[in-house]
Amino acid sequence: MAERAHPATWPLSLAAVALAGAALLHFVDPNEPGNYPTCPWLLLTGTFCPGCGTMRAVALLTHLDAPGALGMNPLLVLLLPFLAYTYLRWLIRALRPRARPPEPGSTWIVWTILVSFVVFWIARNLPWFSFLAPGTPLLPTW
Repeated sequence: MAERAHPATWPLSLAAVALAGAALLHFVDPNEPGNYPTCPWLLLTGTFCPGCGTMRAVALLTHLDAPGALGMNPLLVLLLPFLAYTYLRWLIRALRPRARPPEPGSTWIVWTILVSFVVFWIARNLPWFSFLAPGTPLLPTW
């Protein structure tokens, strides 16, 4: 009978994959044509999905260019503190398991994130909100 994996295996594996991906994006520029595939949604529809610009944003964050990353995908940059908090909570719970299972999260958080994604998706494709499109600088560069 196979032994069960340690509870921290999944969060630590995710961290390793994320760090490997960030290192790849740091050294292999996503702005150069041919390095990475084109977004399938953009290729098929000609409109931006909520994730368009994420690879370039992560690459810019690895070079410590937060304003540039904000211009590529503002939703990702704004969600980073929430993602970091959620990941750390998952890791801590894996390293220090409780006797009883944790309470389920509030559904309003899930709905808020889902509605935010849909609103961002629609808004970044409207001409009035073109500043949300990838590559548009949101902050002035000095």
